[in-house]
Amino acid sequence: MKQETIDRIRKFTEDRDWDQFHSPANLAKSIVIEASELLECFQWSDEEYDLEHVKEELADVMVYSQNMLDKLGLDADEIINSKMDQNEAKYPTQKAKGKSDKYDKL
Repeated sequence: MKQETIDRIRKFTEDRDWDQFHSPANLAKSIVIEASELLECFQWSDEEYDLEHVKEELADVMVYSQNMLDKLGLDADEIINSKMDQNEAKYPTQKAKGKSDKYDKL
C-alpha cells in the first residue's frame, strides 16, 4: 500500500479519535466482520457479483488490517514476506503446482 494511503487511514482514525476503540481484539473482530460482508457478495453466485460492492468490502478489510498493523507496531512487508517464506517451504513448486491439496497431503 502506498505511504500516502496509509497516512490517510491514520489521519482518518486520528481525526475521529477512534484509536481508543482499536484494541487488537476489536480490530480482529472488525476484520472478520468485514471479511464476512465481502464473502456475502458471493453468497448466491460465484460469477454474478457487484464489483463495486466487492471493492468496498475489500477496502474495509484492508483499512482495518492497516489499523491492526499500527496498533501492534508491525510492518506489512515484513510479516507478509515472513509468511511467504513459510508458504514457499510448505508448498514447493515441484509438489504443489496445479494442486489445491494442503501441504501435509502433497
